[in-house]
Amino acid sequence: MTTVSLFGEARFPLGPFTPYEHNPILRPKGDSWESANLYNPAALVVDDRVVLLYRAHADDIVSHIGIAFSDDGYHFEREDTPILSPEHDYERYGCEDPRIAFIEGTYYLTYTGWDRETAQLCLATSPDLRTWTKQGPLFEDFNTFAAVSDNGKRNWSKAGVIIPQQIDGQWWMYFGEGAIYWATSKDLIHWTPGTADTEPMYSPTPGTFDEALVEIGTSPVLTDTGLLLMLTNGATRITHEDGTTGVDYRCGQIVIDPADPTKVLARLQDPWLRPQTYEDTHGLVSNVTFVEGLVKFHERWFAYYGQSDTTLAVATADPWNAYGTGLRADG
Repeated sequence: MTTVSLFGEARFPLGPFTPYEHNPILRPKGDSWESANLYNPAALVVDDRVVLLYRAHADDIVSHIGIAFSDDGYHFEREDTPILSPEHDYERYGCEDPRIAFIEGTYYLTYTGWDRETAQLCLATSPDLRTWTKQGPLFEDFNTFAAVSDNGKRNWSKAGVIIPQQIDGQWWMYFGEGAIYWATSKDLIHWTPGTADTEPMYSPTPGTFDEALVEIGTSPVLTDTGLLLMLTNGATRITHEDGTTGVDYRCGQIVIDPADPTKVLARLQDPWLRPQTYEDTHGLVSNVTFVEGLVKFHERWFAYYGQSDTTLAVATADPWNAYGTGLRADG
């Protein structure tokens, strides 16, 4: 089994991306564990096929992680049985929102364990994408909303992406919902946050599309200038016509200099993807485009995202096309 590195030549900002005209590419089906909602996939390329590890659930909203394969990046065949399901108390109501890295023959899958009170960033490892060893929650008494709002949860962490090469002799991870933090490891199993939860490396930007919260989206790619680029998710509060409030999730981008990996160097000012279609604006949680998977496949970028926590879609970009300027330095 040959797995393509998550690194590839890219420019910041990456894009522009165009949503596939035949989205959604995966929908819920049948009356099984994936009958109600299917969304938020990790992505990688293995043996010249795109592999998606996606979140799905039935009406009980207990999430499992399934697997699907594609020869062209658009049309997928999925397996009937999930590869990861709830087993322990900390995840008894869901294994959610996977991200993945392949390092030295091992797959490292981060996901959210959900017990309907706390969300905890968890880790599972596998040699083959089939047999998984759960390593448990990564961070105790850490709240990634601490610097953003009082969510009443002291044990809250989500969304971890592992850099698949060492920086200064350590492994690095970027994680967080609400704000974004960093952590390091010597063995890829045990991780230590670099700061207290009140000191994020990146916070929401007032007056913009990510003013309510920011969250790491995809695993990184290496730009042609040596910077690490990651797609992100951001949310702002919206007021509906009936006076009720909700959230609007859009997708952004950030870059980090490996020479100074504790700081976000720049961000894309405007979202590269936002809710527009019916599926983007109607679902379990409406008005959501939520990216978690990015691969370079057959000379094209494929960004995989969830639509309103209900269906799964893709947007593509040609490497030879690029945005103009539109950057804003942070920090």
